[in-house]
Amino acid sequence: MKITADRDDARWLAELEPSVDKLTDHHIGTAKDWFPHQYVPWGRGRDFDGPLGGVPWAPEQSALDPAVRSALIVNLLTEDNLPGYHLAIGTQTSRDGAWGAWLQRWTAEEDRHAAAIRGYLHATRAVDPVALERARMAQVGTAAGTTLPGVLGTLAYAALQELATRVSHRNTGRLSGDPVCERLLARIAQDENLHMVFYRDLLRAALEIDPDPVIGTLEATVGGFRMPGHAMPGFAALAAEVAVAGVYDPAVHHDEVLVPLLRSLRIFDLGGLGPAGEAARARLADRLEQLDRRARLFIERRAQALAARAARAGAATGTATGRSAIGTPRTGEA
Repeated sequence: MKITADRDDARWLAELEPSVDKLTDHHIGTAKDWFPHQYVPWGRGRDFDGPLGGVPWAPEQSALDPAVRSALIVNLLTEDNLPGYHLAIGTQTSRDGAWGAWLQRWTAEEDRHAAAIRGYLHATRAVDPVALERARMAQVGTAAGTTLPGVLGTLAYAALQELATRVSHRNTGRLSGDPVCERLLARIAQDENLHMVFYRDLLRAALEIDPDPVIGTLEATVGGFRMPGHAMPGFAALAAEVAVAGVYDPAVHHDEVLVPLLRSLRIFDLGGLGPAGEAARARLADRLEQLDRRARLFIERRAQALAARAARAGAATGTATGRSAIGTPRTGEA
C-alpha cells in the first residue's frame, strides 16, 4: 500500500530535492574520512588452507563469545547486500540530480563497512570463513526492499534501519571484549548515525510539506518493520541468540530506535494534522504501547531463562566437583 495522499512520488521527489541537495552538502561537510585497512588487525592473520597451503579454520581459534560471533555475522551479511539496497532505493526514488548524488555517496560510504568487518573476522579467525562466504553468496542473491514502496516508504524505512544498524554495531562492539572490534564497530556506527540523520531530516522536511501521509507511512513502517537481513540463511536462530545476549532485542528496538526517532521528529507534538494524520498518530501510539509491553515481557522471560540456565550450570558443576550448587557439603561429606 502506498500512503502518499494526493501527492504522487514525482511530486515528492521534486518538492524534497532542494532538501536532499542541502542535506547532502551538510553530510559531506560533516563526515570524516576513515580507512578500513587501518582498523583491521592484520598482524593477527595467517594463511588459510587452500591454494596457499595454510592452516584450516577451527572453532577453538575464535576468542569471541558465540553470541558476539552471531551478531557479527548478522551485521556483516546485512552490510553485504548493499547492491540490493542501492537498487531498491534508486528504484523507489531517483538516480538523477540531488537524489542520485546522495545515493552514490551513501553507497560509497556503506561499501567500506562489509570490507572492514570481513577483514577483522578473517584476520582474527573469528568465524568459519567457508560458511561465511557461502552465507554471503546466499544473502546477496536475495532481493532487498523497503517495508513500503514509494519515496516516503523508502525514507521512513531507511531512517529506522540506519538507526537500528547503528545500535546493533555499537552494542556488538561493546560486548565483544576486544578493543579492536569495539573500535571498528564504533567507527562504522558513526557512519550509520550520519546516514540516519540524513533520512530523519529529510522526513522532517516532508512533515513540513504535508504531515498526514508522512505519519501514515511511519505508522505502517513501524508496524511492518523487519531488519534488512531477515532473509539471510539461519536468520531466526542468529537473531534469537543476538537478542538473548542483549545486542538487539525488542527492548532495544523500542527504547533505542523507535522512541528516540519519533521524539526527534516531534511526531506526538505536531499540530495541524487532518483526520487521516490524527488517526495514524493514534495507531502509532498504540503500536508503541504494544511493543513496549512485548519488550518488557521479553526481558522478564529472558531473565528467568538465564537464571534457570545458571542454576542448571551450577548444579552440573556441583555434581562434577562433589559439592552442591551453592557450595555447601553434600550429605555424607566431611
